[in-house]
Amino acid sequence: MYKLEDKVYPCDTSLTMRFIGGKWKSVILIHLLDGTKRYNEIRKLIPTITERTLSLQLKQLEDDKLIIREVYTDKPPLKVEYKLTEFGKTLEPVLKSIADWGGVAAAIMENIELVEKGEKNNAKA
Repeated sequence: MYKLEDKVYPCDTSLTMRFIGGKWKSVILIHLLDGTKRYNEIRKLIPTITERTLSLQLKQLEDDKLIIREVYTDKPPLKVEYKLTEFGKTLEPVLKSIADWGGVAAAIMENIELVEKGEKNNAKA
């Protein structure tokens, strides 16, 4: 059992889901496995996420020390980049397993239809 910010997590899985649970966190993180991305790059990779939701999820991931937000103010326009921390990089095998499982589920479940194949891997987003 674990306690974090006055919440109790009864097992490793519930603690893990506290960090990557929800609809978008793991999708954002898997795209950052490929390297540093600007806000608009992430937005284009996940076109169905709203700007507000993306901003909130990025802030939560930053607060959880999974990503770093770097702001460059040297010259206009302002440049903001996001990348995984070393702690965030430890999620790589978990995120890849989730993506792989999505592909398996899509192959097994008859009611899942491939609408558009992504550039690298249709399991992303």
